[in-house]
Amino acid sequence: MLSNRCGRVASLFFNGPLLNRRLPAKMSALERVISNNKAAEDLLHSLKEEFQALRNEKAIRRIEELRVENDSLRKQVEAARQKLIALETKNGKKQISVPGQQASVDVNPVVVKVEAEQVVPPKAEGGKPQKDKKPKKEKPAAAEGKGAAAPVAAAEEPPIDVGRLDMRVGKIVEVSRHPDADALYLEKIDVGEANPRTIISGLVRFVPIEEMQNRMVVVLCNLKPAKMRGILSEGMVMCASTPEKVEVLAPPAGSVPGDLVHVEGFPRVPDAVMNPKKKIFETVAPDLHTNEKLVACYKEGAFVVPGKGQVVTQTLKNVAVK
Repeated sequence: MLSNRCGRVASLFFNGPLLNRRLPAKMSALERVISNNKAAEDLLHSLKEEFQALRNEKAIRRIEELRVENDSLRKQVEAARQKLIALETKNGKKQISVPGQQASVDVNPVVVKVEAEQVVPPKAEGGKPQKDKKPKKEKPAAAEGKGAAAPVAAAEEPPIDVGRLDMRVGKIVEVSRHPDADALYLEKIDVGEANPRTIISGLVRFVPIEEMQNRMVVVLCNLKPAKMRGILSEGMVMCASTPEKVEVLAPPAGSVPGDLVHVEGFPRVPDAVMNPKKKIFETVAPDLHTNEKLVACYKEGAFVVPGKGQVVTQTLKNVAVK
């Protein structure tokens, strides 16, 4: 029994200092773990704050884009309303002012007078209205002259400007060389319709075929379809152009097939199909160009996809767009 006690005493004597040496090492490792954990928490908190700031910045930027888009649409609606009022007034339609809102166009007093006279029955000599005769209606001024009834005047069409062009964002989903023309591409372009459009472009000398595939473009969609070397083309890819170089216009990032292209300052009122006899595109074309900042323009108005940005070219400044 004495030897067992001596053994325990000896063990405490020899192992006690070793335990004291290990304890500081374990405490140091624990302190490092705690310190690393705190640093990780601080880093996580910092990242959360940065992420929230980025989200707020993105939301503010989107709100500003929507505000600009809303202002542009409001101007277009007001311009269209003024045109409608002018057309109705020209055709003799009385404008009724809304309480609290000043009438935009004066009512034609002659028209109001004629309408009032039409409902007053003629009087007999005794001052009593005639019962067996219907009041005569005055003939409209437009019907006078040749004695034949004149047709109702057609609504005046919008002015010839870029608003008559139906330009949309498209994506080239298939492209090949035209089988009968070395300088032409045969493209299938998605413009947001049920089926892609077949469009023929003379871009072989300027753009490699591998750069055409899956490319986002701006397409003029309301040209009258026409055959080119035996194949019907249903539109035109808009490009910045010089005799030596041609660049395909690029819609802004985030655009999708079918997005409408507007021009700042010109209400978008496109014809279903432009009548070639009216030479609408030929009248508009001389004022289509790129500016110093590579933005496609009509006169001073920039091509835009509302809420997404401007339509641009790559390098060609101050050149024609066609």
